[in-house]
Amino acid sequence: MTKYLITSALPYANGPLHFGHLAGAYLPADIYTRHLKLKGETAIHISGSDEHGVAIMLNAQKAKSPYKEYVDGWHKDHKEIFSRYEIEFDFFGQTSEPYHAVETVKWFKVLHEKGYIEPKDNQQLQCNSCHNHLPDRFVEGVCYHCGYDKARGDECPNCGNLIDSVKLKNPVCQICKSTDIKEVTVTQQYLMLSKYHKEYRKWFENPRLRETWRNTVYPYVDSMTKESLHERAITRDVDWGIDLPLPNSAGKKLYVWFDAPIGYVSNTKELCKARPELGDYLKDWWKNDDTKIIHFIGKDNIIFHTIIFPVMGMSSGIINPPTDVPANQYVNLNGKQFSKSQGHYVDSREAIDDFGATALRYYLINLIPESMDSSFTWDGMVAKVNNELANNIGNLVSRCLKFIEKNYQGELAAKYFASFLDSAQGKKCAADLKEHQNILDHIQIRKSIEHLMKIGFDANTYFTERAPWAQFKTDTEAAAETLAYASAYILILGVAFAPYLPGMSEKLLSHFPALTSAQKSHIYGGDLIVLNDYFKNGLKLQKPVEMLVPKLDEKKLAELQKALEAK
Repeated sequence: MTKYLITSALPYANGPLHFGHLAGAYLPADIYTRHLKLKGETAIHISGSDEHGVAIMLNAQKAKSPYKEYVDGWHKDHKEIFSRYEIEFDFFGQTSEPYHAVETVKWFKVLHEKGYIEPKDNQQLQCNSCHNHLPDRFVEGVCYHCGYDKARGDECPNCGNLIDSVKLKNPVCQICKSTDIKEVTVTQQYLMLSKYHKEYRKWFENPRLRETWRNTVYPYVDSMTKESLHERAITRDVDWGIDLPLPNSAGKKLYVWFDAPIGYVSNTKELCKARPELGDYLKDWWKNDDTKIIHFIGKDNIIFHTIIFPVMGMSSGIINPPTDVPANQYVNLNGKQFSKSQGHYVDSREAIDDFGATALRYYLINLIPESMDSSFTWDGMVAKVNNELANNIGNLVSRCLKFIEKNYQGELAAKYFASFLDSAQGKKCAADLKEHQNILDHIQIRKSIEHLMKIGFDANTYFTERAPWAQFKTDTEAAAETLAYASAYILILGVAFAPYLPGMSEKLLSHFPALTSAQKSHIYGGDLIVLNDYFKNGLKLQKPVEMLVPKLDEKKLAELQKALEAK
């Protein structure tokens, strides 16, 4: 039986989450996992905090906070944000916890014993003033590619090129700000990716991957790996991280990019411990040929998830490679990259306080950058939420259910629902639901929600053209049938929106008698025959009708847009 292991990129425990993070990896993974579970599939969603690395060390030092206390704080912050945006995980762990170190050390030892990890000397900068080694972000200087004066020792934020820190011009220690820096020779452990090039390409050239992976992913990885794979250092001389498990290695840690992806595996192991019915984390999941492994990431993580981590998994024999890596492009803010340091950002906490999860999820879903970069604007949010969600779905629910409540005492007899399945509306709705499910099966989330909104448009058109408020004056039976059909539409939409807008879905369905999980699954897949049994006693609204989608304050959002454009 096919199972699905869904991961979303481990958020770095070093700062707040912004809309680009949410729409780029976490909303898509959440929607896809909910979709699978609603279909009745066995699926788990795994993520957790990425808590090692130089950037965390620097900021913890600036905050005068112990490293563990620092990452625990951001871990808690991220979990709260995910919860408020209705993003669920089956397990959300931490790479600073002992269970993760145990799994990571196991991987290192297997790879080392098989000859895929070897020591190599390299050149590194060291500060003469504070005597610290200066790997990666412990040093800044002038980029030797573009001349940017704040290039980091691992990457230039301006031109995006990877940086060899010893080539930086005018290097500055980021610990003590000294410019008295020397070059020294150090020995580090390297992952010997080149040794697995032939086997990697044999896997990667599988026609199934070429056909199913996005055209923003497969061609890029193909060009990066066609000729060779390059060795990568996996240790650093730092004091925060997992100890290198080799003799005479005091002061050396396994580096963050090596241990972080193993977090998916260690977190799955912890989930299986907590839920024994899931089985073994390797035999039943990561090393199971019946499991589809799907990594949701942003494009900056493509190399790690399509090259390095698959090589680690296959060469060690510990896990299978991924089935798909649906990497998204970037979500920008009013056309420019999010930047908290430059004040060009939106506080995700303030936004959720002001506008709620339904409005923000809906707009962000429509921004998921599946094939190209997208841009968040407050004007765009008004257009999507007020003109589409509120007018299309919210207005239909309010008009229909309130009319039943007012004119039929909240009840409709079974006979009015009897012909819905055989009607043109019922048949088209069933076909559209099947097509919607097929689209989402292929992880085309923006297209799938557009398709779902078309069902809402059909329901609105039917309701408006039939005009039950006019029918009621001359033919209460015809009006009742119109309301029954519209109610069936609304119930169906309530089920179908569950992966996208779980809060709105729950609120909408709370007006109807409870559905079983099996009934929801059938309705979601377009098998509407279950409605005959569901409506066999008619419909009785379960509570007074409340507003489903409040419209956003357009004046307030216009002011926010103006302030955004002024930055």
